[in-house]
Amino acid sequence: MSGVKASNEKSELIPGEIQCAAADIELNPGRPLISVAVANLGDRPIQVGSHYHFYEVNESLDFKREATLGYRLNIAAGTAIRFEPGQIRTVELVSFGGTMSIYGFQGKVMGPLDAELPLTGTNGIEAEK
Repeated sequence: MSGVKASNEKSELIPGEIQCAAADIELNPGRPLISVAVANLGDRPIQVGSHYHFYEVNESLDFKREATLGYRLNIAAGTAIRFEPGQIRTVELVSFGGTMSIYGFQGKVMGPLDAELPLTGTNGIEAEK
């Protein structure tokens, strides 16, 4: 059979080819993890992406919000978790890395998390601590 190589032969890189590691890849090794029970109290499905600051997700999701400050879903990059109306599920969260500076999202946190943060709402009004 032409074009077929034995698994022990080294092949040349093919454009667009993805070469995966032989072993499983561990996501976020050594990073702090927490588990949080989340309930969707709304009447619409809510999807949360892998790198969205969980503290700032849709207000229809009910959970211990303060505990999630500085955390995101512990899932592969580019993926998401969907919360159906009335659904309760437990998710695993991982702490953000790097400088721990979070900007954007809903604007509730705008800066480094290691400093004493002024938490602000989207209109710049002080939020409850």
